[in-house]
Amino acid sequence: QVQLVESGGGLVQPGGSLRLSCVASGSILSVNTMGWYRQDPGKERELVATITIVGSTKYADSVKGRFTISRDNAKKTVYLQMNSLKPEDTAVYYCNAFIVSSKTYSGMNYWGKGTLVTVSS
Repeated sequence: QVQLVESGGGLVQPGGSLRLSCVASGSILSVNTMGWYRQDPGKERELVATITIVGSTKYADSVKGRFTISRDNAKKTVYLQMNSLKPEDTAVYYCNAFIVSSKTYSGMNYWGKGTLVTVSS
C-alpha cells in the first residue's frame, strides 16, 4: 500500500511562518510530481504549489513570493515553507503525489489526509 502523511500544521499569527512536510511510503517504484493543495470548508480544493521530479515548480498567484515548495527525492518527501502567512491562508492543506507502484508498475494520484493550518491573532 502507498500512503502520504502530512505534518507541520498548526496555529500561527499573521505574518508568521510554518513548514509543512509530507512523506510517501509503501510499495513505491517512483514518486513523480508532488504538490500541495488546500481547502476551506464550503470551498473547492485549490492548487497551492507543485514540484516535478526534476524540481520544476508552479505556484498559485496568491502564494507566489511567500511560499516555497521543495522536495527530497531520496526521502520521498515534499515540503512547503510558508512565510508571511495571512488569515486567508487558513485551510486544510493536502499533499498530493503521482506515484508508480513497485507491485503493479502502474501510476496513480495519491492524497494525504490533510493538516490544518490556522492563521489568526
